[in-house]
Amino acid sequence: MKQPFAKTTCPYCGVGCGVVAPRGAARGARISGDISHPVNAGRLCSKGSLLGETTGLEGRLLHPMKKGARVGWDEALDEIAAKFTDIVDAHGPDAVAFYVSGQLLTEDYYVANKLMKGFIGSGNIDTNSRLCMSSAVAAHKRAFGEDVVPGCYEDFEEADLIVLVGSNTAWCHPILYQRLLAAKTKRNARLVVIDPRRTATCDDADLHLPIAPGTDLALFNALFCELAARGVTDPDYVANHTEGLDEALSAAREGHGSISAAAEACGLDARDMETFIRWFAETERTVTAFSQGVNQSKTGVDQVNAIVNCHLLTGRIGRPGMGPFSITGQPNAMGGREVGGLANQLAAHLDFSEEGCATLSRFWQTDRVATSPGLKAVDLFDAVATGRVKALWIMATNPVVSLPNAEFVRRALRTCDFVVLSDCIANTDTAACADILLPAAAWGEKDGTVTNSERRISRQRAFMAPPGEAKPDWWIVGEVARRMGFADTFPYRGPADIFREHARLSGFENDGARCFDISALAHLSDAEYEALAPVQWPVDTRGGTSRLFGNGLFPTPSGRARFVASVPPVPAKRHGAFPLVLNSGRLRDQWHTMARTGLSPTLASNAPEPAAEIHEADARAAGIEDGGFMRIVTAYGSGIFRTSVTAAQQRGSLFVPIHWSSATSAMSGAGRMVHPETDPVSGQPAFKHTPARAEPVMPHWRAFFLSRHEITSPSCGYWVVRRLEGGWLYELAGLTTADAPPDIDTLVQLPDAEVERVEMRDTARGVLRQARVRDGCLADCLMLTRTGELPSRDWLVGLLALEALDENVRGALLTGHPVEGEGGEGRIVCACMGIRSGAILAAIADGECDVASIGACTGAGTNCGSCRSEIRGLIERTRTEEAA
Repeated sequence: MKQPFAKTTCPYCGVGCGVVAPRGAARGARISGDISHPVNAGRLCSKGSLLGETTGLEGRLLHPMKKGARVGWDEALDEIAAKFTDIVDAHGPDAVAFYVSGQLLTEDYYVANKLMKGFIGSGNIDTNSRLCMSSAVAAHKRAFGEDVVPGCYEDFEEADLIVLVGSNTAWCHPILYQRLLAAKTKRNARLVVIDPRRTATCDDADLHLPIAPGTDLALFNALFCELAARGVTDPDYVANHTEGLDEALSAAREGHGSISAAAEACGLDARDMETFIRWFAETERTVTAFSQGVNQSKTGVDQVNAIVNCHLLTGRIGRPGMGPFSITGQPNAMGGREVGGLANQLAAHLDFSEEGCATLSRFWQTDRVATSPGLKAVDLFDAVATGRVKALWIMATNPVVSLPNAEFVRRALRTCDFVVLSDCIANTDTAACADILLPAAAWGEKDGTVTNSERRISRQRAFMAPPGEAKPDWWIVGEVARRMGFADTFPYRGPADIFREHARLSGFENDGARCFDISALAHLSDAEYEALAPVQWPVDTRGGTSRLFGNGLFPTPSGRARFVASVPPVPAKRHGAFPLVLNSGRLRDQWHTMARTGLSPTLASNAPEPAAEIHEADARAAGIEDGGFMRIVTAYGSGIFRTSVTAAQQRGSLFVPIHWSSATSAMSGAGRMVHPETDPVSGQPAFKHTPARAEPVMPHWRAFFLSRHEITSPSCGYWVVRRLEGGWLYELAGLTTADAPPDIDTLVQLPDAEVERVEMRDTARGVLRQARVRDGCLADCLMLTRTGELPSRDWLVGLLALEALDENVRGALLTGHPVEGEGGEGRIVCACMGIRSGAILAAIADGECDVASIGACTGAGTNCGSCRSEIRGLIERTRTEEAA
């Protein structure tokens, strides 16, 4: 008998937190943390805490669609199978491709990879994990012989020094970060953050190294050389368990002179660099954790290997509290790699060697296994553009937003002969380019497994029925496989069948040669699979394995780990037309392209508009004002953003969030500006280093439109939309004389007989305030100005909840100022607890003067802690204002 609740796994980052959800409850039911899950012990970050707000059916794709018309499943699947078969017959298997996602479950991934690489016979299946994890994968394979993260989360808790490189862990992986901070306090451990930006993570650091963008390799080569020069090595470990040290040291020394020279090359203070090297040298229990700031670079693979080199030299790997650690971006990036989701790997960590292909052929009983790697993501869409790939199936991802040079990707898809998209959202940038849309089951509706950053396999369990005609991805792919003539080899009745096959393959002809082995789980019954508890691979009859390589044995031909030689490239000179460097990344409360988190009014409140960060000196030189608008221009495109002038941003650099798309904004997509340059080994795009310039934008008018009704894209140069409780809020601006100021009736038409109008128009001052009342409630309002300030959004948003507007409130709509007691509570600061800035400022005014006391008073910052830096900012701002 099933329990009234389901234990499942969060669908966001790679930390892999357990959650508990009520079975059969109405959509929007509260989601809570699983106290029994070893990763999070009941805690969730802001995004996980508000999963319930994202399970509604707004925007869902509910039926198969062909060119905008609803069709049946049989018609859609038959056409896909026929098109792929015809193209393969006419042009060969490499004329078709799949582009998949870390949002898929391992079972979905397995079936898709099996069809493409095992039976269509092409390596052309790649994943959006290429965009975030492939440099770490390539580096691990070079050093260890296999795509393996050797450590576990407990190492963060047992370390005496934690080095975070290119990772805003406080925002992007909050639960792991809270484990780290708790242990830091308990052990009196040190925290070093290496990042060009001063992020929220830096607030807790003992040392922040604001490294110049793109110089991580120089820094860790310098550390490597200094460790060797100072005798901080483990000679026995190096002699018995590694190879290639002399070549690696020789290469590193080519670019290393003195500490001061290395510091200058990295843009660092020489004393800070010496402190970092000394701390690393004297601290055996050291974890070096890295994320996208390292991976998303033209030298990403070498940078990861430079970090690994330092740990191999000191023998700090495979033991408690030490080792290099790759923090995964997506919930199932690792599970996808286990089954061969990347174009340059086969299932079960097999390689495209003659032996690997033969092993897979024997297991799948097919002579059609691909014998060479397929196209990596950027190259794949280049091939679509040139017509080499004529049919593309995209699953659970939005490449028109997330890939670099995104407008090129959009054009490529529009010229492709045949594009299929399996997704749960109907209106995405990518959906607009597809010939056939297939409704896929979303999180909470599908069953399977995911693998987190520490190799821990956890179950995702369904607790809601799929809506409309939505189906699991494994079922969709399996049905196409059957229609292509492979029915006998895709006989799956459910995800348990797929998992058992996946587990058997991991042990097939393995004999200990590959670390990835979960064959002990290959004989799980359906009931045992349903009850599967979180477990770390490799798995044997005794259970899972927390750490690897503690015995000094590695899955390389020699059994030794390999030092990898690398020389930092000569820094590129900045072009006069593009004197700045553009960096992109995540915000605290949003995820990817906001298809899920954008449904949450609470999550949308903290950062309601896409803001570009710029240093004060760069802003002043360009004539850009804080809070105004700026245009960022690169050789590939441009975007318009609100301006955030901040000392946290390094001079010469810009930062923009990645989350906005053409579905949520007019011109604020980061991908449209990013260059398509990639690491030559991994093929991972260099999202962090695009040459750019910044320009001021002076709008002819600015406005916002608050409405209970969603509207199509407004016809003006700048607009951004976010969800509210009971409506939508549109920020608008006219950038050219062609952008006519809107009128409330041009945005949404309502029957005149049903509405009461309130209007104030001051042509001389360029002010327009309009509102419509329907059945006594606010239906919508438009506030517009040509030169002045706009009214506060907060109190107007609160009016949507009122059952009736009295005369005082109606008058306030005309003045633009709230009536007494209706001033609004400010924006959300702590999304987990729903605490707004007004409550925090009130606590400060009452004498609460630190984060802990404000937490005790209001609850803010007491869950995942990712808002604590913002609370500190409010405290500091208040003190500054009082001092003035």
